[in-house]
Amino acid sequence: MKRTVKKYINKCFTCFKNAPKPLQQLMGSLPAPRVNVSRPFTHTGVDYAGPIEVKAWKGRGAKKFKGYFAIFICLSTKAIHLEAVTDLTTQAFIAAFRRFTSRRGICANIYSDCGTNFKGANVELQKMLNAAKLNYTDIANSLSALGTNWNFIPPASPHFGGLWEAGVKSVKYHLRRVARNQALTFEELSTLLAQIEACLNSRPLCPVTDSLEDFNALTPAHFLIGTSAHIVPEADLAVERIGYLDRWKRLQASLQTFWKEWSGEYLTRLQNRPKWLKIKDQPKIGDLVLVRDERFSPSKWPMARIVETYPGQDDLIRVVKVRTQNNEFKRPITKICPLPSNKTHQENETI
Repeated sequence: MKRTVKKYINKCFTCFKNAPKPLQQLMGSLPAPRVNVSRPFTHTGVDYAGPIEVKAWKGRGAKKFKGYFAIFICLSTKAIHLEAVTDLTTQAFIAAFRRFTSRRGICANIYSDCGTNFKGANVELQKMLNAAKLNYTDIANSLSALGTNWNFIPPASPHFGGLWEAGVKSVKYHLRRVARNQALTFEELSTLLAQIEACLNSRPLCPVTDSLEDFNALTPAHFLIGTSAHIVPEADLAVERIGYLDRWKRLQASLQTFWKEWSGEYLTRLQNRPKWLKIKDQPKIGDLVLVRDERFSPSKWPMARIVETYPGQDDLIRVVKVRTQNNEFKRPITKICPLPSNKTHQENETI
C-alpha cells in the first residue's frame, strides 16, 4: 500500500508545485580548451567581482566609491590575471581588457556569462575590428586573425563557468575578511590585487617529476614566467603593532593574512568531490515544466513548454529553450522541473 500511495502522490500537481525537483544529468566532459595545449590565456574566462570600497585620494575627507575587479583565468593552465576597475560599464571593461591583452597577448576565445557589460564589450570590440578592416585594407587579413571570439554561457547557469567562479571565490572570500572596512586608494587596490595574483599563480597543480628527491610542484606561474611566482619578502607583520599612518605596512599585513587564509582553505579543496555520476532521463520537446526562479516561492514559478534542446558532444541535453506565455529564453536543465505528467507519459511508453 505504501508504494501505491506514493505513486498517486507523485502524480499530484499541487504536491509537486510545493516541492518541485529540478533535472540533473551526467557531468559532461571537459571542453577542448581545457585539455589541449595552447599559449597561456589563448582561451580565457572572465568575470567581475566586488564591490570594494575605494578612496579617491589619501587623507581625511576623501570621497569613497565602489570599485570592482575583473578576473581573467586561462582555461588550460588555470593562471589568473586580476585588473582593478572603477565601475561596471562597457567602457571600463574595455579599458581593463586592453591592459590585460597588452601584457598577456590577444585571446582567441573568451568565455563569460551574459552580463550586459560583456555583451556591450563584445559589440564594441567587433565594431573596432570592422573599422580597422575598413581603414587599413592592406592588413585586414592579419587583423582578422587577431579577432577575439566571444562565447556566452547559457543564462542563469553559473555552474557552466565554474572555473572562473572558483577563482572569484578564492579572491573575494578572503579579500573581504582581510580588507574588512578599510578603504584603499585605486593604486593600493591595484598593488594588492597584483600581489594576490602572484599568490594564486603559485598554487601547486601537480608534481614536476616522480623523483623522491624532487619537492617542486608545477604552478600556473611556470607557464607565465618559467618559474614559480615570488613576492618581495617582508617581515612578519602579524604580531607587529602598525600605526595608523603607515598604510604600506597595513597593506602588506592584509596580503600576509590573505595568504594564510587562502592557503589553508585551498589544500582542503584539492580533494575530489564526486557529483552527477549517473545518466538521467533526457527532457523532450513539448514537455511541460516549471521554470525555477529564486525570487518567488515554488507555487509561483511560471509554467513553460520545452521548444528546443541543445545536446552536447556526448548527445546529453543540459540546456533547453522554453516558451512561457510571454516570451522564450534558454535555461539549463537544473533550472527546470518536469511535471509528473511527463514522467507518467514516459512510463507508459516504456510499458
